[in-house]
Amino acid sequence: MTTEIINSNDKKSMQRAAELIKDGQIVAFPTETVYGLAANAYDESAVSKIFEAKGRPSDNPLIVHIENIGMLDDIAVGVPDDFYMLYEKFMPGPLTVILHKNTKICKAVTAGLDTVAVRFPRHRTAAELIKKSGCPLAAPSANLSEHVSPTTASHVFDDLNGRIPMIIDGGECSVGIESTVLDMSGDNPVILRPGAITYDMIRKVIGGVSEPKKDCKAVGFPAKSPGMKYRHYSPRVKLTLVKAADAAAALYDDAYNEGKRAVIISRASSVASLGGRNVFSIPDDPKGYAKKIYALLRLAEETADLIICEEPDSSGAGNSIINRLQKAAH
Repeated sequence: MTTEIINSNDKKSMQRAAELIKDGQIVAFPTETVYGLAANAYDESAVSKIFEAKGRPSDNPLIVHIENIGMLDDIAVGVPDDFYMLYEKFMPGPLTVILHKNTKICKAVTAGLDTVAVRFPRHRTAAELIKKSGCPLAAPSANLSEHVSPTTASHVFDDLNGRIPMIIDGGECSVGIESTVLDMSGDNPVILRPGAITYDMIRKVIGGVSEPKKDCKAVGFPAKSPGMKYRHYSPRVKLTLVKAADAAAALYDDAYNEGKRAVIISRASSVASLGGRNVFSIPDDPKGYAKKIYALLRLAEETADLIICEEPDSSGAGNSIINRLQKAAH
C-alpha cells in the first residue's frame, strides 16, 4: 500500500480523504492533542483496520470524535446534565467523556463495553473531516501500538507508511499530549486519564470528581478508557526519568563511561548546568513541555541507547505529562 500525505488546506484532497472514510478506509488526521487514525465509528470492518494497522489489542477501546452537539444522540444515551456544563466550558477541546453508548456504535469501538468515549476535537481540520465524512470518527493515536504518540504528519509516516492510505498534514499539534478522559457513566465522575484539562479545572465546573484512577492491567479485560492498559508512549530505547539536572548528569556520565550513547532531555533552565553533554532543551512551563516532549522522544531514540528525561514541574498539567512519561519508561 502507498501512503499519501495531503495538505489540510487543499479542499480537493480533503474531499478525497472524506471519500476514503465513506468507503470504509482509514485516514490519519491532526487534532489539537496528537494525530489520530480515523474510521467510520458505525462500520465494524473499517474500525478493524485501525487495530490491524496499529497492532493494537482489541480489548483497548477507541475514542469517538464528533463535530457538533447534534451528533451526540447517535453516540450516547442517558447523558447527565453535568456533561453539558463541561461542554459549555471545555468543548471543543482536549476533554474526552465516557458515557453510556447508543447501540449504533459498533462493538469494536468500545471493546464490547456498554460505554463509549466521546470527544469534540478543537482542530479545524479534524472538524472538517468529520463534517465532510458525514459520520463520527473512531480514532486512537496514529502510531504503532505502544510507540510514542505522533504530533506531526512525519511522525505518522514514520510509523504507518505502507499500512494506511492517507495522512492529512495539519502541522504540529498545539497541545501535544492526549486528552483528559472523564468517566461520567457511573454515580460519581472519575478521571481515568489526566490531560490538559486538569482535575482542578473540572472540579470548578461540576464539583465532586475523583482524581485519576489506577490503571487496569489485566490482559484480555477491557478498560473503559484508552491509555489505561499496557505500555504506552514509549521510545524504542530505554527511558529513565529524573527530577533534577544533577541526577541526569550523573546517569549520562555513567552511560558515557560504559560506552553507551545517551541523550538528556532537559528543562531549559537546567541546560547551562549540563555543558559538554548531549542535551535537548525543552520548555520549563507545562504547556510548552507537553507540546514538545513526544517529538523530542522520537528525535532522541534515533541516536541514543539511553534517554534521560528531566520531569516537568508537577503543578497544573505537569502531572499529566508525568503520567505519560512514567508509562513510557515502564
